[in-house]
Amino acid sequence: MSHHVTRRGVNAGIGAALVSTGLGAAPAFAQNGPIKIGFGMALTGPLAPNGKQALLGAKIWQEEINAKGGLLGRQVEIVSYDDQSNPANVPGIYTKLLDVDKVDLVVSPYATNMVAPAIPVVMQKNKTFISLFALDANAEFHYPKYFSMLPSGPTPKESFTEGFFQAAVAQNPKPQTVAIAAEDAEFSHNAADGARANVKKYGLKSVYDKTYPPSTTDFSPIIRAIQAADPDLVVFCSYPLSSVGLVLSANELGLKPKMMGGGMVGLQATVFKDKLKSKLNGITNYETWVPSPKLMAPAADFFKKYQSRAQAEGVDPLGYYLGGWGYAYLQVLGDAVAGTKSINDDKLADYLRSHEFKTIMADVKFGKNGEWTKSGMLQVQYHGITDAANLETWRGMSYQTVISPADQKTGDLIYPYAKALKA
Repeated sequence: MSHHVTRRGVNAGIGAALVSTGLGAAPAFAQNGPIKIGFGMALTGPLAPNGKQALLGAKIWQEEINAKGGLLGRQVEIVSYDDQSNPANVPGIYTKLLDVDKVDLVVSPYATNMVAPAIPVVMQKNKTFISLFALDANAEFHYPKYFSMLPSGPTPKESFTEGFFQAAVAQNPKPQTVAIAAEDAEFSHNAADGARANVKKYGLKSVYDKTYPPSTTDFSPIIRAIQAADPDLVVFCSYPLSSVGLVLSANELGLKPKMMGGGMVGLQATVFKDKLKSKLNGITNYETWVPSPKLMAPAADFFKKYQSRAQAEGVDPLGYYLGGWGYAYLQVLGDAVAGTKSINDDKLADYLRSHEFKTIMADVKFGKNGEWTKSGMLQVQYHGITDAANLETWRGMSYQTVISPADQKTGDLIYPYAKALKA
């Protein structure tokens, strides 16, 4: 499991990573040399099912942009390293990228827990930094050259569970009580903070609110404690391995609140859907993109390419969760380079702050702290899944309903949760 690194804890250990390598200055590339874009990415460890999707998406963008002549008349070269899903590896990777590899531009690794320890390094080097799926990672740094590629909008922490609570309080009778269980890690802390704010906003009462270590493998004590509290709503804020463990334990012990889910990372990946299958039924959870006709239209060509290569690359066969976003965050960077006709970080940051970007996944406008000016977060509910579900099931929309936001809605919430188990 990934270790817990908070923003506050990052600065204490960063000094050693920033010590000069003693290798001397690398020669500068000529103007006709490649533009080098560097990043870390989770290619092993528990975040790898998502990180590997993002890397393939980035490679497809690189190939496409180079086929068109590159950027500024120069080819684009990606320099990437496996962060092993471990935040402790991240500062060293970004120091190497900037001091040894002499990359021209950097973008982030995947995931909040990996992005937070990268920010002090890029700040020290004054680099523009587009992050990939980092939940409110700039809230304490307030770094003006940070830009978030995550559709969580101007209130990012709340956005992960906003649709969950909106759907809940629309029910009759309105649910009253909430349990929150969160992994002791950066993402989960932020998502749980947002859930608590939503509990207050919607006039609900918290009856259970605890964190658990990332190393947890037995989730039955958590589930039993929640059962004892008897909440109407259960919100989990979890990373992939604990998301799977929580769902398995909840099914085994018969946890049946009126709604369950919220902020669970991992359920979006095909490998975990395949593991859980019918046990997903009834869960209502965040999503950032689904293959609905409306959202697929601008992304269809990309996913055709991605899926034709996925098996040979050993990655998620569909790529819906991170593949398209791995393409889109470099698409935004490339558009900024083209728009400024420059790789100067100050010029790129000014351009990113002042322009809207059309990507295959969504239209993006950056606001305060580099977050999106408008949320694009979805809430979906899983239903009708049998243990015969396979890749063709996950390819479409038959097993999931978008219940919010209104402009993406494909159906209504099945409520309570136990009813969805039979749907």
